[in-house]
Amino acid sequence: EVDPAVLNLSAFETFFPEKRPFFVEGSQVFNFGSFSCHFCSNVEGMSALYSRRVGRAPTGAGLAFGNFDYADVPEATTILGAAKLTGRTKKGFTIGFMDAVTNRAHARVQDVGSPAGEQLVEPLSNFFVGRVKKDFNNGNLIVGGVVSGVQRDLDGAFAPRLATHAEMYGNDMQWTSKDKKYSFAASAALTNVFGDPRAIASRQRSSARYFQRPDRGAGSGGFLSNRYDTTVATLRGLGAYARFAKETGDWWWEGAVNTRTPGYETNDFAFQRNADYTWYNANLVRYFSKPGPWYQTIYSVVGAQQHHNYSGDRTGTQLHAYAGVNTKNFWNFNQFIIHRPRAVDDKLLRGGPAVIQPANTFVNFDMSTNSRHVVRADGGVSYYRDELGGSNPSVNVSATYRPVSNLSITSGPSWSVSRSMRQFVTPVVDPTATNFYGNRYVLGSLDQRLLGLDTRVSWTFSPRMTLELYAQPFFASGHYFDFKEYAAPRTVRPLVYGRDVGAIRDSVRTNGVVAWYRIDPDAGGPAAEFQVNNPDFSDHSLRGNAVFRWEYRPGSVLFVAWTHSRFGETPFGNLDLSRDREALFAVRPDNIFLVKASYWLPF
Repeated sequence: EVDPAVLNLSAFETFFPEKRPFFVEGSQVFNFGSFSCHFCSNVEGMSALYSRRVGRAPTGAGLAFGNFDYADVPEATTILGAAKLTGRTKKGFTIGFMDAVTNRAHARVQDVGSPAGEQLVEPLSNFFVGRVKKDFNNGNLIVGGVVSGVQRDLDGAFAPRLATHAEMYGNDMQWTSKDKKYSFAASAALTNVFGDPRAIASRQRSSARYFQRPDRGAGSGGFLSNRYDTTVATLRGLGAYARFAKETGDWWWEGAVNTRTPGYETNDFAFQRNADYTWYNANLVRYFSKPGPWYQTIYSVVGAQQHHNYSGDRTGTQLHAYAGVNTKNFWNFNQFIIHRPRAVDDKLLRGGPAVIQPANTFVNFDMSTNSRHVVRADGGVSYYRDELGGSNPSVNVSATYRPVSNLSITSGPSWSVSRSMRQFVTPVVDPTATNFYGNRYVLGSLDQRLLGLDTRVSWTFSPRMTLELYAQPFFASGHYFDFKEYAAPRTVRPLVYGRDVGAIRDSVRTNGVVAWYRIDPDAGGPAAEFQVNNPDFSDHSLRGNAVFRWEYRPGSVLFVAWTHSRFGETPFGNLDLSRDREALFAVRPDNIFLVKASYWLPF
């Protein structure tokens, strides 16, 4: 199945789940550092393997597009071979091993007036993961370990881009009391990345840690080092997690701690968004398990969480409450509220000094009808508001229709309107900006619109023959205004150009769209003017596929698949459904047809 269209304006990679059968089957064996909580947010567990790194799009596409007039870059890296072994022994050992080798990838390139040639865009790589767990005390104690990593055969072009090798070693355990009343889980892992100092420096500058941030301390060395060093060839770190909980009876509770040292890095072979934090969480749960006059169960949570970076800054505090109700007619209602007071934001300026995140509140309500009926409806509304005026109301609804037991049709639109008052735009070098160490960090207010419609059909003709259909038209727009900057680090409210500080003017194209903004940050003072290209956008895309599966004999399967995708972007900055729909169907689509057959040998 194709990945859904998303709009990502952050500095972090979007996570997409694995869908290839080889990697999905038995993947639970490789789970490590599993994270659980009754209610929490903005935190992640440790991952030993993100299998979508295997066979991914080539990372050196820029070597082709940036150095040649024409380039044809493959969409994915070829997997030369992969082997996987998973199972469980009679003595209580759960084991898993996987190794995959991806080939070198080359792009076809050509300059005007020159013969065609090739450019290497991905090196030969070997991904591996090994996992073992052992049950003790009738399964009440489970102890395990994992080794994971990647090894690459690099040449000079890739030395500054990729690590030569990266690996992780970890241990975990889960303990449950004999009466199942209490539980304790813990995991810890060491990571190591080795490569050319330029490749290590790029990881130090990544959005997970921003070692180049000028107002951070150097740390105490070793795993706790915060120092930006362009001469080192290694980056090492430690991750750890522990949770103690009671989960029986009417009253439950939990307490947890989760940490990543600044140098913790697994993105070469796993998935990681953040390092350099210590996170604490505590929740109290009241569970009504006996049916009442109008409900089957009620599950409610109150709690809090807080996190700090290794420089000692409090980077987040959260107070939350949640309630989930299952009624007598098997309808489900879920609602929660989150309030976050002001905290240090050490990532907003993407390598610049820390500022203050405004206080904000988020409210959400979801409901679903009885899933056993012919028609099931789901819906939700949410609302975000912060003290600077940022907001994000959103609505989503969907319905699932099952006219017969072997046919399911699900469809539903989603709509979101948001206003961000602190959307990062670009850094600008300016020696007069002494408060920000010789740089200005330009932000803008952003009005954003998102509209999507997901439709899915699942038709089972027989246990051996199925048809799956999926389609998603998606429209997104963003209009930037009130360009601004912070007057000083560790403040909460930025100053708008032309209103609070400096001056701004724009250049309008013949079609009415602004081409660029010219900004004088101090209105005639010593600071030089600079130009910002208009970042407005109006995106439109359509993604869909059809997969027919036929098991023509036991163990032998035939797949016939069709994938259709098209995408376009214009600089209008608003969402006009009529205009964007016409533009979408004017875009040339990509169509992929695939036939795959397997045959189970009779011996």
